[in-house]
Amino acid sequence: MKQFLAKAPELFANFVAPYLVFQALDDPYGDVFALIASAMPPLVWSAYELIKTRRLDAISLLVVASILFTVAATAMGGSARLIQIRDALVTGMIGVMFLVSLAFKRPMIFYLARATMARNTDQGAARFEALWAKDGVPKLFRLLTIVWGTGLVLQTAILCWLAWIWPISRYLLLSPVIAYGIIGALMAWSLWYMANRPGGAVLLKAMPE
Repeated sequence: MKQFLAKAPELFANFVAPYLVFQALDDPYGDVFALIASAMPPLVWSAYELIKTRRLDAISLLVVASILFTVAATAMGGSARLIQIRDALVTGMIGVMFLVSLAFKRPMIFYLARATMARNTDQGAARFEALWAKDGVPKLFRLLTIVWGTGLVLQTAILCWLAWIWPISRYLLLSPVIAYGIIGALMAWSLWYMANRPGGAVLLKAMPE
């Protein structure tokens, strides 16, 4: 119960508030203005979380990039559906960044995982650097990058399609559930896969409780 209450503000800002803002402003100001305004609660919450952590690491940079992409997509204007589609494309851009990072020595997802470790343990980053030399770990990270990159691009395709065919209010209410559901499925698969691979078992043991 305490965990739910702790997450309640985040859930409200990302799931409920956008729908309520749109419903309140749609009739007096029109779809476009109401849709732009409905994007503010999640953006404000993300900015608050970033300021609260006071860290500029890989995760923070990804959050900043997502906020900037979303603001840019909204500021470009156009019809309400076009704004929704451009907003959905933000996640797809991150997925493409994941896939492009496969061309480098270490994929982007490695640095995100290392940033998470650094946030939770004093020597997390150094420990994670050492893990890269373990058998199977580089291959594991590359596979995780492929799956996450592909999954995020697929999520974008689904949300863009739904933004085109659904009423705006329905999309605002259900698209976060779909997006978080896909992310949850990717996380569940990642944990399952790591638990059943030698390199993944090493990573799981290194993670904080």
